[in-house]
Amino acid sequence: MTTDHHKKLARAVRRGLTLIEVLIVMAIIALIMGAVIIGTGQLAGSRMRHSSTMIAGAIRVGFSRATASSKSVRLVMDFQENEIWLEEGDQPMLVQSKDTTGTGGAAAATVAEQQALEESSRIIKGPTAPRTAFKEIDAMGLVASSPGKGHKPLERGIKFREVQTAHDDAPRSEGRAYLYFWPGGQTESASIQLKIGDSNDEKDALTLIVAPLTGKATVKDGAVPLPKPETDREASDREDPGAF
Repeated sequence: MTTDHHKKLARAVRRGLTLIEVLIVMAIIALIMGAVIIGTGQLAGSRMRHSSTMIAGAIRVGFSRATASSKSVRLVMDFQENEIWLEEGDQPMLVQSKDTTGTGGAAAATVAEQQALEESSRIIKGPTAPRTAFKEIDAMGLVASSPGKGHKPLERGIKFREVQTAHDDAPRSEGRAYLYFWPGGQTESASIQLKIGDSNDEKDALTLIVAPLTGKATVKDGAVPLPKPETDREASDREDPGAF
């Protein structure tokens, strides 16, 4: 081989090594940046905000659906599975704030709600008004062909912290929580709190506050409780949210 050929080969090797070194440095930088993002909670925070956007969208759909169909609709929030979905009632419904099942007066949908309903009936005894039965509707607004079709999970690592609506005497942190929408273009005031993993730190929470007259969901940082009624009318609505 000539001297010139050796020089060209040496330059090519050096260029190859330089490219490999650059790729290694870029990979290390990417790993460091990923660790920083995860360590500062930015990724989890982004997932929590994405989940809040999904819930706010479901609230808008439920609000519009109730008005368009002239039927009661509710948003179901499942604490165990950390999922949401919409359901439609088979008849007009009067929401009851003192209902012990947590459903607001609707038919029981879980074993726990059925047990609570049976216990309540045993204590009260006597005739009771028929309870509205709800069926799941899918993303197209039709009754779901199979259970679970319309379920939407929260982002990975994000959970419900607690939920309180106008018909709840206290915040709910287990089982299911329900937010109702009525044909007249109204819903309940509500506080829907999300959290990162199993953290109970209020700083790792995010809250959606739902306005009853418009269905608008406002996102607030931290764990924000359900606002207290400011007027006698609002207090009366909390006692008997009503339905149409």
